[in-house]
Amino acid sequence: MQGMEISEQLARGSITFPDRSEEIDDLPWNEHPRFPGVFLKHLVKGVDTEGRLSCHLVRIEPRCALEEHVHDGQWELHEVLQGEGSFLVNGRETAYYPGRMAVIPKRAKHKVVAGSGGLVLLAKFFPALV
Repeated sequence: MQGMEISEQLARGSITFPDRSEEIDDLPWNEHPRFPGVFLKHLVKGVDTEGRLSCHLVRIEPRCALEEHVHDGQWELHEVLQGEGSFLVNGRETAYYPGRMAVIPKRAKHKVVAGSGGLVLLAKFFPALV
């Protein structure tokens, strides 16, 4: 696995739950209902965690964006896995690249824009988003 992007390693991995295991590659990509060029893979859902957290792979196509939005009831954690872009939270912009993480408080306006090569991140929500 040496030389493989972490997002590729994760995509070929699996998730172990107390009662089952799931292959991540078998889980579907879902188009974001509001933002074109943004796709979600729901790895862990609220039904799996008594609603306490959820975890999602987020793929943003080149030059597309998760436009400014707010989560009223969830804290969010981003972990950038692949690609590059920019992140804006409460008017503060920062670069996104592999290894960058961002903590987003509930009710904080935020936006993610992918660069020319696209962007893949892991988004975790507390409590669960879905």
